[in-house]
Amino acid sequence: MPWISSAEVEEPKDLLKIQGHQDSVEQTFKVIHELYRDHGLELDDSDVTIKRRDEQTSHSGGRAFHAAGRACDVLRVSEDDAAFILGRGGKTKHKIARVSGSQIELHERNSTVEIYGDDECRARARKYIDLVRAQRIGPVHVDESHDDGDLTLIAVPSSCVGFVTGSQGNFLRTCEEEWGTLMFFCDYQGGGSLDMWGGSSEKLAIFGTLWARCGAELKVMAAIETKLPGFYTTNLGETQSWDEWGTDTYPMHSEQLSYVLGRKGSTRQKLAKASGCIMEYVGNIAFMAGYLPNRRRGREYLGWLCDQVGNKTGRISIDPSVREDVTLVPVPKECIGYVMGDKRKTLSRLEEDWETLIFFVDNRGLPPTYQQDDVEGLAIFGAERGRAGTELKVMGAVETKIPQFFTRGVGDFHYDGPWGVDTIPLPGDELSFALGKDGATRRKLAKASGCVLEYVGNVAYMAGTLEERKRARDYLTWLTWQRTGPVTIDVTGRDDIREMEVLEEMRGLTKAASLREVEKESGTFCFFQGDSSTSDVLLICGHRPEARAHAEQLLHDLMMKGSVQQRPKAGDWQGTG
Repeated sequence: MPWISSAEVEEPKDLLKIQGHQDSVEQTFKVIHELYRDHGLELDDSDVTIKRRDEQTSHSGGRAFHAAGRACDVLRVSEDDAAFILGRGGKTKHKIARVSGSQIELHERNSTVEIYGDDECRARARKYIDLVRAQRIGPVHVDESHDDGDLTLIAVPSSCVGFVTGSQGNFLRTCEEEWGTLMFFCDYQGGGSLDMWGGSSEKLAIFGTLWARCGAELKVMAAIETKLPGFYTTNLGETQSWDEWGTDTYPMHSEQLSYVLGRKGSTRQKLAKASGCIMEYVGNIAFMAGYLPNRRRGREYLGWLCDQVGNKTGRISIDPSVREDVTLVPVPKECIGYVMGDKRKTLSRLEEDWETLIFFVDNRGLPPTYQQDDVEGLAIFGAERGRAGTELKVMGAVETKIPQFFTRGVGDFHYDGPWGVDTIPLPGDELSFALGKDGATRRKLAKASGCVLEYVGNVAYMAGTLEERKRARDYLTWLTWQRTGPVTIDVTGRDDIREMEVLEEMRGLTKAASLREVEKESGTFCFFQGDSSTSDVLLICGHRPEARAHAEQLLHDLMMKGSVQQRPKAGDWQGTG
């Protein structure tokens, strides 16, 4: 929530003027009310005047204004509609905002909805709000006019409607949360109500992006296939589409299906993330949807796993020199068990954390420079960032068992290309400080900089874009400087640092423990400019503007809460002479 933009006292009129976002102003008034009550006073609502600026009539019939340079539509709704749009715990409001790409603020006090975003996002949000409001009073009518390239309709057999809906709508809500869609059954005005088998059906509307709608649609198809086996898969074999965006299918027998599904669908999820395509199992057939290169990778990865059902050696044959989706890491044979973990748990955790897929390759896949009798080749598939993170984790594990296997002769290195890896050697005491308890400090620096940061032996490896690596190097350097004294840096020209003024009486509220909690929640790196005992400037570092703003908001909340708690109670205040 944005903080107040200004607060000033007009002494001749004895007025306190507060300006900012409506929610922030209301929150400030709550704090003021608490202060009055602590002092045995009452603040009468008649003494408060609330005024909006830059209001004008909008084309949508509501009000529109610009806040902080952003266009906004304001809709007035009934109290019942406001509660329905908000949903339990605000879930419906957040869902509409997510699907439409807008920001929505709902004020129950005056039953208004503020919609922020560009014209297209606001139009989508208004449409979704109207459809949600319609659900409260009866069937939702949908026709061709509602399709702005964001609608998919599925015919659901009447016998499956309850199963697809789930208990209290839980299945549809789960699909919406997973895929970022808006889903509901509707009275479609524009077609028949017979399903593909000629039976009665109801229409299920799915609103969202093409990717999201496709994922939700396949989820619903899998549910229908569970209820009516063969509904989609009878006589369906292997298919391949050559369209840039399309859907492929890959049949599997029962043993293969169980193996490539994994516990609670974990293996299927790994395949989807590593390949970059949507993958869902409808009956015993894998449906792969997305762009052509991603579908091809998904099919290949799935085929490798299926081939291992009868021969679970875990090894594949590839030529890494002709592929762009693989990173090959040499692993000494004496370290294989340690790298894999018990029942492959360590590798599985890496796959889950970095959205990759890991196989051992036969010796033909190893470069000739490696001693093939002593090492095994570990192939990591997935996006470049995920492969880099997985590779560094494996290197760290090997280095723990065989010190300097990877780091012998590695010094301070900076690569000036658009994507690459930098290294910085760290002495033992600096390494411990930069690691933190259970690796918390390393994770903090990685998240704040947006860079992949891992420690292999006593060397910090930073993988990412040139800007990400520069931030990571700076943050790590500033952190190590803090061991020996105050840190003062030049913030001129930097777009990743936010300076926040901390009043002297508030400085104690931003002690180290509090800052660590703020850093953890916001994904930033915070420290005082200069001597922390006397400095009034706190630096908030992070690559995401919203993360820096969130950190500042948390710190403001912390100081506001602390200032209220530090004030004397009403009795003490009245009793002072």
